[in-house]
Amino acid sequence: MAQRLLQEATKAPARPRQRQTIGWPQALRRALPAAGYVVPPALALLLAGVVWELWVRIEETPVYIVPRPTVVLDRWFGDLGFFAKEGSVTLMEAMGGFALGSAVAIIAAIAMAHSRFVEKSFFPLAVLVKVTPIVAIAPLFAIWFGFGTMPKVLIAALLAFFPVMVNGVVGFRSVNPGALDFMRSLRASPWEIFWHLRVPSALPYLFASFRIAIPLAVIGAVVAEWFSGQAGLGAVIIVAHSNLDMPTLFSAIVTLAIMGIVLTILTTVVERRLVFWHESTLAQ
Repeated sequence: MAQRLLQEATKAPARPRQRQTIGWPQALRRALPAAGYVVPPALALLLAGVVWELWVRIEETPVYIVPRPTVVLDRWFGDLGFFAKEGSVTLMEAMGGFALGSAVAIIAAIAMAHSRFVEKSFFPLAVLVKVTPIVAIAPLFAIWFGFGTMPKVLIAALLAFFPVMVNGVVGFRSVNPGALDFMRSLRASPWEIFWHLRVPSALPYLFASFRIAIPLAVIGAVVAEWFSGQAGLGAVIIVAHSNLDMPTLFSAIVTLAIMGIVLTILTTVVERRLVFWHESTLAQ
């Protein structure tokens, strides 16, 4: 006993665990992949802006036809609050339409993935809605639902519906046959098979469709604002076009472009968090 106490007493005291810090080389290596995604498009955009600026100056093109990028940026930064306010209106309409269209599309995809009869009955109607020009539907929605938010949300939902539905059907059916047989051998319920097998299989396809549906929802909201909008970037574009105010028109387009880029980045971030196990996110 005394020998054991002596051995424990002579042991070297445990060193406190040091906090690991990331050195400059390691931090630089981590930052390089992110820079690889940002720098090339930024350089391409800068080059396009320089060419645009020089071309307008050399040709002496009037501002009411094609404004210089510097004029557009001056207009945009000079009234940033106005474009942020109008952009928030369009963003709310687009996101409301995207949420509504995606929810209905996912429900329809689940029904069609489990029943060929439902697919044969419902899919032609979905194609009919898809091929109908949105500029023909928007005025009707303005007459039926008024000039408020509802027609914009519905138009955005119509454009977001089809890609989510098609990808959802493929995703819910793209189940590993071996995994399906294994779960059936365990006597798993249809709900357990759906939640633990079909939903994970469909997530990569759904996120791929979200990347398409979100910009389409923004386009739908803008087009609807052309016909029934009193606010939003679509109404700004129409008024600026009528007044030949090209700097304001291009500033609204810049706001829409930034909106689309930010929404796409957010979709990618959420996808990496939820579908981190899939090869589509591992390759990014």
